[in-house]
Order: sequence, then C-alpha cells, then structure tokens
Amino acid sequence: MYTTSIAIQVLPDITEMDKICAIVDHVIEYIDSTGCNYMVGPFETTVEGDFETLMSIIKRCQEIPVELGAPSTKSYVKIFHNPNGILTIAEKTDKFK
Repeated sequence: MYTTSIAIQVLPDITEMDKICAIVDHVIEYIDSTGCNYMVGPFETTVEGDFETLMSIIKRCQEIPVELGAPSTKSYVKIFHNPNGILTIAEKTDKFK
C-alpha cells in the first residue's frame, strides 16, 4: 500500500531545448532506478511510495540538473500523503486506457 504520491516537474535553468531534454531524461532515469512506481506525463512525472523515500527523490531531482551543468533548477512539486493509503496511478488512470 502506498501512502504518498508526488508529481514533480523539473525545469533546468538552461535555454537550449536539447540540453533541457537530456537533463530531464537523466532525472527520469534516476526515478526509474529507485524502484518506485511512476508514470511520465507531458509536464510532470508522478511517483508513488512512502513519504520519506519520495522526499529523498525530490531532493535528488534538484541535484541532478546542477551536476549536469545547469546553473540552477526549478521544480514544481505536488504531494498527496495519507497514512491510510492513496488511490494509485492505476486506479486513477486505467479506466481511460
């Protein structure tokens, strides 16, 4: 049972679109490496897990762009936390497939 979901949009402070996409791809690869359930959308990536794990993921997603050459990064984060459980990505979206 997941207790938390986040939606994160990472915006590296770079003007070249190809570099932005490459950095965001690295961020998504990192999210994939965590083993958490996630879904990539056109504006943000939604990730499910426990609260502490997801807070660590948010932190790391801020560090990766700077390590890859962005002078700074901005992120928009939405957090839904319910110790009794949440509706999963699948429960929210499978009916539309």
